[in-house]
Amino acid sequence: MVRMDPLDFDGHTAIAIEVQLPKTTLLVVSTQTGYIMCGALDVGLLNEKLKDRHILAGRAVGVRTIEDLLRAPLESVTYAAEAMGITAGMSGRDAVKLLLASENEG
Repeated sequence: MVRMDPLDFDGHTAIAIEVQLPKTTLLVVSTQTGYIMCGALDVGLLNEKLKDRHILAGRAVGVRTIEDLLRAPLESVTYAAEAMGITAGMSGRDAVKLLLASENEG
């Protein structure tokens, strides 16, 4: 099953995506410019093999719901996310707010 829901952040919208797979659930909160995701995200791959794409992304581990993903501290982030102020240890919610704020500056 795939579920998508809008999430309101002070009048700005992100999309929560939940994909139920056998023995695991993929969790993503996405904006127009970047996303945070559960432990399935390979930040190393994004930083090394796809570095030229400047992907804005962060990874939280041990999360089971979208609310967990928003509450949890990010375990790792891409170089591009770090350059815009998203850091490991920051909550997923704060990272999404920064992504949305960057969209509204442009």
